[in-house]
Amino acid sequence: MRATQNSNASKIVALIVQKYGGTSMGSPERIKSVAQRVAKFKAKGHQVVVVVSAMSGETNRLIGLAHEIQKHPDPRELDVVISTGEQVTIGLLSMALIDAGLKAKSYTGAQVKILTNNAFTKARIVSIDEENIRNDLDEGKVVVVAGFQGMDENGNITTLGRGGSDTTGVAIAAALGADECQIYTDVDGVYTTDPRLVPEARRLKSITFEEMLEMASLGSKVLQIRSVEFAGKYKVKLRVLSSFQEEGEGTLITFEENDKMEQAIISGIAFNRDEAKITVLGVPDKPGIAYQVIGPVSDANIDVDMIIQNVGVDGSTDFSFTVHRNEFNKAMDLLKKTVQPHIGARDVVGDNKTAKVSVVGVGMRSHVGIASKMFRTLAEEGINIQMISTSEIKISVVIDEKYLELAVRVLHKAFDLDQESA
Repeated sequence: MRATQNSNASKIVALIVQKYGGTSMGSPERIKSVAQRVAKFKAKGHQVVVVVSAMSGETNRLIGLAHEIQKHPDPRELDVVISTGEQVTIGLLSMALIDAGLKAKSYTGAQVKILTNNAFTKARIVSIDEENIRNDLDEGKVVVVAGFQGMDENGNITTLGRGGSDTTGVAIAAALGADECQIYTDVDGVYTTDPRLVPEARRLKSITFEEMLEMASLGSKVLQIRSVEFAGKYKVKLRVLSSFQEEGEGTLITFEENDKMEQAIISGIAFNRDEAKITVLGVPDKPGIAYQVIGPVSDANIDVDMIIQNVGVDGSTDFSFTVHRNEFNKAMDLLKKTVQPHIGARDVVGDNKTAKVSVVGVGMRSHVGIASKMFRTLAEEGINIQMISTSEIKISVVIDEKYLELAVRVLHKAFDLDQESA
C-alpha cells in the first residue's frame, strides 16, 4: 500500500483514482454531485485524481455531426472532434470543485501527457508522464483528467475507442501506483448475474481479475474488457461503485486470495444474446481445412468465437462456429459465395437466434463435476446444448435464444448463487 500517515491528523492517506462515466457527468446537477463526493474523500485526507467521460450521449452526437459533414470521416479529424466532449466535462467539474472550496486543475490527455500510438479512433496507451499530476497532488489539488484521449509522438490528438475512459483511469492509477482505482457507474457493483433477469442476483463483495475478465468477455457490461486487462497486467486494484448511492462498498476486483476458504466455486453466470451460429457441412477432412474456412472470415474482420468440428465416418467433417449477430449475414454471404465453392463443402447453414450462457469461477480449478452439473441442470429443463467451450475457470454453452432467461435462472439457483454464503 502507498498509504501513509497524515502528519496533521490520525488519518490514513491514500492515493485514489476515481473514474466517472457519461451518466455520472450527464448534467450540471450531476457534475456538482460528483464534486461533493470528491470533496468527502479530500476531507478524509486522501489524494484524488478524477478521470471523466464526456456527458452521456455527447460522443455519439459528435460522431453524428462528423458523419453529416463527411460520409466516412477522416480518422485524424474525427479524433479532434470527439475528444472535445471530455474537454467540456473536465472544465465543468474543475469549476464545481473550486466552487466547493477545493483546489482543482484540469488536464486534457495531451496536457498530461498520455502518449499513445497513432491508431486514430482506437489508439493504445504507450506511456504516461505523471510528473505534473504528482506535483499538483503534493500541492493539495484535485487533478481532473480527460478520459478516452491522448496524443501520439507527432502531437496529434488520439482517442482510445469504446471503454477508453475506463482504460485511462486504470492507466493513470498504474502510473501513479495508486492504492485503488474506483470506477463509478450506474450500478453498485458486479452481480452474480443480471438482476433484471434474476431478482435474486447478489452483489459480489470481491471478484478476481480472471473472473472479471471472463465475465466481461462473455457479455457482462459492467466494465470494458480492455480496462480489466490493463488492471490485471499492472496489478491495479479496481472497485466498481454506483455514482448514485452515497454509501456502499461496491465490488473489489483483485487477485485471488489463496486463504479464502469460503470462495464460491462459481462466482457468476454471464450471458450474451448476440451470438449467431454457422455450420459448414460436408467439408473434406484434411490438413489446413480449418484455415480455409476461418481464414477468409477473419480476413473480412469478422470475429469468430466458439468453434467445434465433427468428423464423420465418410471422411468429411462439419465445421461450426459462432460470430456476432451483426456479422451473421456478412459471414453467411462470404461463406456461400467464396468459401463453399472453393473447398467443395456440401452446404452452409446458419442460425441467428442463438445465445451463449457461461458459468464462471476460479473455484472450478479445485472442484470436479461443474460441467456435469451444468449440463444436467439444462437437460432437466429440456434445454438442448448446441455447442460447448471450456477454459480453466469457465464453461460456455450455445443454446436456442428462447431458452436464455430460463437457463440463466436455473443455473443461478443450481449453483446456489442466490445464497449469501456463496
